[in-house]
Amino acid sequence: MMDALTRLHRALAGGDDEEQPEDSILGDTEGLCALSPVQRVYGFAACLVSGLALMILSLLVFVRPIKFAVMFTFGNILAVGSTAFLMGPNQQLRMMLDPVRVYATAIYVGFVVLALFFALWIHSKLLTLIAIICEICALFWYSLSYIPFARRMVSDLMVKLCDTEL
Repeated sequence: MMDALTRLHRALAGGDDEEQPEDSILGDTEGLCALSPVQRVYGFAACLVSGLALMILSLLVFVRPIKFAVMFTFGNILAVGSTAFLMGPNQQLRMMLDPVRVYATAIYVGFVVLALFFALWIHSKLLTLIAIICEICALFWYSLSYIPFARRMVSDLMVKLCDTEL
């Protein structure tokens, strides 16, 4: 079991942990915060379940868009961040900033910030809901970047569905 978890971690992280440069963002602390493969899976599961629970519970307060936005957005952040337990924060950042998905990441993070800004400082229900809808769409587009040719297929499908010429 432990060997399988170690192989999973190495496959997700892209090789051995020793190959990470020391001058990276968390290179100095990587050894201090090292988790065993089992602890990584537990951390991943706890974060993912907590994030999904917050997103589902946010539906109970949907009629109060500001509370909904805060719960949904923090649940979303927990769920997306949970994969950092499996592959490590450095690899997570590298993958998010990969040229294939850097724009999707920036748009997603931008709408997360906007949703929280509209909910917590502006207190605008309409702007908060618009930001949440855009956040969901951006997360969907970001997630598609991990599936080969998925973005292309969705783009082609949308063009065919929205084409007004017969």
